[in-house]
Amino acid sequence: MRRNALLGLLLTTAIVIIAVPVLFRDWGSSSKPHIASDQRSSHLEAVYKQQILHDDMVATERLSRAQTAADIRRYLKKGECTMPEMKKLMALHPEMRLLEWSDGNKVHTTKSRDVATPLKSVAERYFNAGRVAIRQGKSYTSPLFVDQGKSYFVMAQAGERPARSGLVSLISTEVVQSVERHQRRNLRLVPYPAEGRYRVESVLPNSTKDITVRSGEDNGNASHYSVDEVVVKFRQPLTDAQLLELRNSLDLTVVRHTRQTYVFRSKKHNTEALIAYFKSKWNPIYVEPHYLYMTNELQEAPASGGTIVPNDTLYSEYQWNLPRIATESGWSVTKGSDDIIVAVVDTGVQADHPDLQGRLVKGVNIVDPSSPPDDDVGHGTHVAGIISAEVNNGEGVAGMTWYTKIMPVKALDSSGAGSTYSVAEGILWAVDHGADVINMSLGNYAQAEFLHDALKYAYDHGVVLVAASGNDNTDRPGFPAAYPEVLAVAATDPDESRAEYSNFGDYIDIAAPGTSIPSTYPGSRYAALSGTSMASPHVAALASLVKSVNPKLTNEEIMDLLRRTAKDLGQQGKDNDFGYGQIDVNSALQSASGSGTSLQLFPKQVRRELERLNAE
Repeated sequence: MRRNALLGLLLTTAIVIIAVPVLFRDWGSSSKPHIASDQRSSHLEAVYKQQILHDDMVATERLSRAQTAADIRRYLKKGECTMPEMKKLMALHPEMRLLEWSDGNKVHTTKSRDVATPLKSVAERYFNAGRVAIRQGKSYTSPLFVDQGKSYFVMAQAGERPARSGLVSLISTEVVQSVERHQRRNLRLVPYPAEGRYRVESVLPNSTKDITVRSGEDNGNASHYSVDEVVVKFRQPLTDAQLLELRNSLDLTVVRHTRQTYVFRSKKHNTEALIAYFKSKWNPIYVEPHYLYMTNELQEAPASGGTIVPNDTLYSEYQWNLPRIATESGWSVTKGSDDIIVAVVDTGVQADHPDLQGRLVKGVNIVDPSSPPDDDVGHGTHVAGIISAEVNNGEGVAGMTWYTKIMPVKALDSSGAGSTYSVAEGILWAVDHGADVINMSLGNYAQAEFLHDALKYAYDHGVVLVAASGNDNTDRPGFPAAYPEVLAVAATDPDESRAEYSNFGDYIDIAAPGTSIPSTYPGSRYAALSGTSMASPHVAALASLVKSVNPKLTNEEIMDLLRRTAKDLGQQGKDNDFGYGQIDVNSALQSASGSGTSLQLFPKQVRRELERLNAE
């Protein structure tokens, strides 16, 4: 009786989520590989991940075609098809490698330096087809083709005036190859990291026991650390004399230093020897390897039922994820606030992306403090767009929030990897510069005390911490997600099943869409990526919306609210696949605003009582 009453209390805030058509593949069909939780097959997992990779590439190509068509139509409506205007268009859209405008009498052509003229025969054939379409007042798009080792498609759009005028464009699809390279690492289809500025060793988590990583599957049992570095937290900061002694006796250099925590690098000694030395001679608070963490990637138009459907060009056809979690109806409660800042600790963000204009605040580059936090990978820009791409601007995609600001914190380098110290330093910087929420779409399987110190600092300062669980289909706890101060996020497919790449386990708090998620991408482009890296920013964005509708809520209350209002999936109650369930934006915002069940009825004692009863 008591258990049923508690369940009833939680279920009173449930909301029916309208199903949306699956856009990128028929996830509900029997063709989807299924891996039973008690019989996880590495082979089936690899097949599934290869399918996800293929779907992301196909979806990214479709996004590229759709956005290019919208850009060209917008350009033609201006009616200013002069050489300077065409060059300006190409500068804004570097994927356009050749533009040809004609009105039946004259032809203007401009091209990028890496395109030969005349085009090779295969490209010329598609250009001729585009020219014919324009003379007939029609549009045209070619299939994907390869010319001189690079992939392209040709697109033609007829102008409104004069008659028989229009623009034919050669479009590079380098973004598709970029997505392929990125996702092979992000989904752990290849051993990772395989590049970067680090001398790394693969080891069993929280040890220095060497293992050999021969395939992407092996990543699920591995952590990585710099073989000649060590992190030491002393009882108090070292004096100049003590530092000089260390330099002379161990040939050490100080790589990083924050308060009484130091990262040392030695030319003579490896990590194991350094750990043994500091433990025996200095009595530190802790000493540990310097682990690496990696990427894991206004005019309103109300519709029926109180939902808001934005006019962003790629939204209705491609963004299955936001309607799935009741975002459109949630926007009727709040669209966010520009007083709320989400720090994206990642690979940086493209500052001049047209869909992120006005959404960024000052950030920091931890990897290279002399440079701005620009994105040289793509992962951070994609994460930022999920949270805060401009909504209802007739451009690209829509973020989950209309006003939330993004603080770019570049803690991962051009290989998509970064040290735990860099991540921790980025967290501390974000807290000290006003972040309300911190998203960490990164991780590994080793606990790092300095990172945990930084997370505790953020938590004690009221920051909501959100992290991706990882993409290795393992129940091994991933960090920072598994720390108690952090919301650990698993990924779901469009059919609301757990994505088979997603990590799972008793530390999972919540789930969110993670498969074939369209978002912003460097080069002012758009791409579809999959991973718990994509699920995590959905949760961070929702936390920012909750805080905007009820600023008085503490970080602990916000985290509890997201758990309580989640849509229960899988086994009844909390489970290892989904935690408390998939986030429900409308339910969370209704509850935060006071429209749902009173917050006073719910706190942790209710959740803990449910867990106790479930255990019985």
